Amino acid sequence: MSESANPLTEAESSDDIIVLLRSQHEQVKHLFAAIEEASGDARRDLFDELRELLAVHETAEELVLRPMSSTDAGSQVADDRNREEKAANEMLAELERLDTDSVEFLQRFATFRQAVLLHAQSEESLEFPEVLRARTPQDRAAMGRRLRAAERLAPTHPHPSVAGSTGAQLAVGPFASLVDRVKDALAD
Repeated sequence: MSESANPLTEAESSDDIIVLLRSQHEQVKHLFAAIEEASGDARRDLFDELRELLAVHETAEELVLRPMSSTDAGSQVADDRNREEKAANEMLAELERLDTDSVEFLQRFATFRQAVLLHAQSEESLEFPEVLRARTPQDRAAMGRRLRAAERLAPTHPHPSVAGSTGAQLAVGPFASLVDRVKDALAD
C-alpha cells in the first residue's frame, strides 16, 4: 500500500474533513479490536483512549459536519446521525462507569461496538458522499480546519445531555470540556 493510500497517513497531511473523519473511523476500529484483545490496565488505558477519541470526534462532527450534511444530504440523514450519536454517548457514559475486566463491560461493549460501527458506516455511505458531491475541496479543507479546532475544545468524556444537539454542544460544550480536561489532568 502506498503511503498516500493509507488513510491514517493521508489524514496527517490533509485538512479535508472527509479524509480526517474516515481516518478517525479507522482509529476507532483499531481501538475496538485492541480493547477486546487486552485485559487489566492495558484494556482500561485503551478504553480511555477510545472514550476520549469518540467524545471529541462526535462533538466535532455535531458542530462542523452536521450543519453541512443537513444541507447536502438532507435534514433527516443529519438528524438520524445525531440520534445515533446521542444513543452511543449514553452507552459510552455507562461503559465508563464499569470495570473494564467485568463480564458486564464486555457484554455492553460488544453492543456499543456494533452501534458505533453501524453509525460510522451510515456516515460513510449516506453523509460523506453527499458532502463530497456538494462541497469543493477548498470547502472541505476549511471544514477540516474547523473540525480540528472544535476537537481541541471538545469535552473528553461523554455528556449524554448535550449529545446530538449542535445548540447544546455550543452552549454547554466549552464548560464541559474544561471540567473534563481538569478531571483528566488530576487522574494522570
